[in-house]
Amino acid sequence: MAAMAVTIAMFVAFVRGKMSIEIVSLLTIAVIAVGLYFFPLEGTSPTDGLALAFGGFGHYALITICALMVMGRGLVVTGALEPAARFLERVFKANLQVGLLVSLVATFVLSMFVNNTPVLVLLIPIFVALAQRGAMPASKTLIPLNAASLLGGLATTIGTSTNILVVSIAVDLGMREMGVFHFTPIVLGASLIALPYIWLVMPRQLPDNRVIDETEKRRFHARLRIGAESAFAGQSLADILPRLPEDIKFHDDVTGPLQPQQRLHISGSHEALEDAMRVLQGELAPAWVLDRIRRDSATKRKDILAVEMTVTADSRLINRTLPTSGVADLYGVAVLGVHRPQRLIGPRQEFSEVGDQRITEGDVLLVMGLPEDLHNFASTDSLLMLEGAREMPRKSKALLSAVIMGVAVFTASTGIFPIAISALAGAILMFLTGCVKFDRVGRALSGQVIVLIAASIAIGRIILDSGAAGWLGEVLSAGLQYLPPAGIIAAIMLFVTMLTNFASNATAATVGTPIAFAIAAQLNLPAEPLVLAVLFGCNLCYATPIAYQTNMLIMGEGSYVFADYIRTGVPLVLIMVASLSVLLALSYGM
Repeated sequence: MAAMAVTIAMFVAFVRGKMSIEIVSLLTIAVIAVGLYFFPLEGTSPTDGLALAFGGFGHYALITICALMVMGRGLVVTGALEPAARFLERVFKANLQVGLLVSLVATFVLSMFVNNTPVLVLLIPIFVALAQRGAMPASKTLIPLNAASLLGGLATTIGTSTNILVVSIAVDLGMREMGVFHFTPIVLGASLIALPYIWLVMPRQLPDNRVIDETEKRRFHARLRIGAESAFAGQSLADILPRLPEDIKFHDDVTGPLQPQQRLHISGSHEALEDAMRVLQGELAPAWVLDRIRRDSATKRKDILAVEMTVTADSRLINRTLPTSGVADLYGVAVLGVHRPQRLIGPRQEFSEVGDQRITEGDVLLVMGLPEDLHNFASTDSLLMLEGAREMPRKSKALLSAVIMGVAVFTASTGIFPIAISALAGAILMFLTGCVKFDRVGRALSGQVIVLIAASIAIGRIILDSGAAGWLGEVLSAGLQYLPPAGIIAAIMLFVTMLTNFASNATAATVGTPIAFAIAAQLNLPAEPLVLAVLFGCNLCYATPIAYQTNMLIMGEGSYVFADYIRTGVPLVLIMVASLSVLLALSYGM
């Protein structure tokens, strides 16, 4: 009873939300540690209780999730996911709902054959990038994607490790072995019923957790030189405009087809300028200085930064243009653009005889270079570095990081290695190859997720070791004899679902499968549909963040709270339990 009381107290604290998730998780661990030290479980010592309470911090599930976070960070900082993000961005721009539907179906199908954890690890950074590009907020897409991946994993015996565990326990208890697609039609039928809810209702139940920047983005004026090998050379500007960001403006009277090495006066936000540079295959600064910066970055193993700097009254750059300033020669940095703030008096724009903008006090320069060169430039030329320096993607490592992630996903999904080994090896390779820097690993990890995982593992252990799970099973079996077959299946599924959402799916599988066999024998029912009820219940882990590792993976990226999972997950659990129970009863003629 004490184990149930701790579990219920933790659940209530999470739902109320008055204390942070980290505090509730740490208090739960502390209560379990102190309680088991003074009142140890039968046959254990006080120190065994401490090992149970704190064992989550060294558990393979926590290490696996941290390793997956590191690999996901590697894909982001190297820009490896930009092609996929741009493709999905075009789909979402055409129609947000169609884009989400395509993503949900693709996630479902992939998760049928590939472990759903690596699938979601690949998708999380893509949808975070899409949100930054103006598509649906990540907080409205990640929980639906997670639900689709869990449904896909439910559809085959190899979809999740829990499916394999339940089937193997059932075979040990005397049931015939199931094929890969043994119960796929049942899951597909239930998933079609649940799809409208996941696609159309769930995103509306979730908050928009984007951090809205109330300040207007700075518009930088720049000279973009068309690349010699640009695919758009020879085409008119009107033909190219649909491919460029809406934020880009052209300030030249461009007539006729574009020519290689032609310079265009454009303006836009930093992100828009980068997109225009990619589309037109051009450069915003002299090619020689950009090549030198990239070469020095590779040699010194330093990240390239893009920083905004304000020109002060003492700067030598005032009244100079970028070509006459000598910035690239003197400091080895590249000025990509110049922002001119709104002025109440005085000239707004000043240009040289050849059309280059003259720098004045208060202008903001967008500068790219290595950290030490940027600081040298700012201090020597009296510039004020603004906050919000942005790391440029290490694109030279993009293919390498994608290969590392691909190999890790392949070896985990095909069973060559356990997912923990594949993830750890991938994270180590990300460090050794420089895709992720050791001093930046803190940005990849979430302290909130780490303590939550440790607390959930401790709760799962105490529910199993204290006998609370077995007691619940006995209570359940006592009242099932009065229910119809579909009701028996639904009751078993709900019982296992409760264990899954508050303990772990492995605990639910271990406890629920023998109980299903015992109930089948007592009520003279076929064992297979009841075992499948256990298998399905183990995967209906939508209602709490502690139920499954992918729930925790998305928690930080979507800025979710405990109530978000309950609000969206409980209706989905009820839909799936009702549809799966009826379909199971009909399929087995019960």
